[in-house]
Amino acid sequence: MSTIATSGRARVPDPTADVPPPQHAVLTAPLTNTFGYTRSLGPVLSQFALALRDGRIVGSKGSDGKVAVPPVEFDPTTGAHTTELVDVATVGTVTTWTWNPEPAGPQPLDVPFAWALIRLDGADTALLHAVRVDSPDELHTGLRVHARWRAARTGRIDDISHFAPGQSPTPAAPNDTADDSGTKVGADSNVVITTPITTTITHSATEEESWYLEGLKAGKLYGSRIGTGVDAGRVYFPPRKVSPSDGAPALERVELPDTGTVTTFCIVNVPFQGQRITPPYVAAYVLLDGTDIPFLHLILDCPADEVRMGMRVQAVWAPAAERELSLGSISHFRPTGEPDADFASYREFL
Repeated sequence: MSTIATSGRARVPDPTADVPPPQHAVLTAPLTNTFGYTRSLGPVLSQFALALRDGRIVGSKGSDGKVAVPPVEFDPTTGAHTTELVDVATVGTVTTWTWNPEPAGPQPLDVPFAWALIRLDGADTALLHAVRVDSPDELHTGLRVHARWRAARTGRIDDISHFAPGQSPTPAAPNDTADDSGTKVGADSNVVITTPITTTITHSATEEESWYLEGLKAGKLYGSRIGTGVDAGRVYFPPRKVSPSDGAPALERVELPDTGTVTTFCIVNVPFQGQRITPPYVAAYVLLDGTDIPFLHLILDCPADEVRMGMRVQAVWAPAAERELSLGSISHFRPTGEPDADFASYREFL
């Protein structure tokens, strides 16, 4: 740690740490997480969705006679459940807008467009949607626009591709969507919609993770040995840069055998989405020989009810051409047929 000078005072420590460059190439890769968020639209918005699928737009009529688009589930005045839905025009007026010069991937258009609040004829509230024009000079408050429909409609707001200038309505073409679009309609006309939610980041591995992952692709297992402190001499797999007990740094990289002992396990009997192995099968914590902490993997090549604590196992590697920079390079572990390990060798991990 260096020092810095302050005016009229003694030098004080510089809080900026000097971090040495890594001695091993650090791996980076894009990481994308996606899941489908599924929800029911309820009795009111379901009717809005079904109307969009048919090429119509509906709103809710309140006790004060005003029409809201999109429809609201409760009367804004009385709080009562909405019961009256009415059709409105597919033509309306821009009440306000903002120009979007650089569209992002999930947005409705891949060319510059405007986001606008549009009050459709027959409605008393404005609907947010995209207006397609060549430049912002063609836009102004009060501009008359009409909906342009997609040929394939699924009951989502993007069934309206965009709005375009002009007050002559464009009828929606007959819907040509097959019934596998991600929206489902129950017997009670309640729409269930699945929306994929995705985030993509660039993940940078640590130096230890990098050589650990490269080792897996090469068919080798690398751990790290802690040098000092509470965990002095302990070997971690996967490797750690520092001890989780007191932060003491790892001293060295250790190449490990691909044999070990089952410390504890569970038998998976319940099927779930995305499952690649037919139940029953075993997920177990395996303590590799020469390490001091077990890790989770599959035990196969034997009946699930024969797996037990203390069973000796060995890694079954994927073919070299199929190995990746991941623990998936080990397909699973299989029994070795050796006598079970002595209980004292793994009891601290139960």
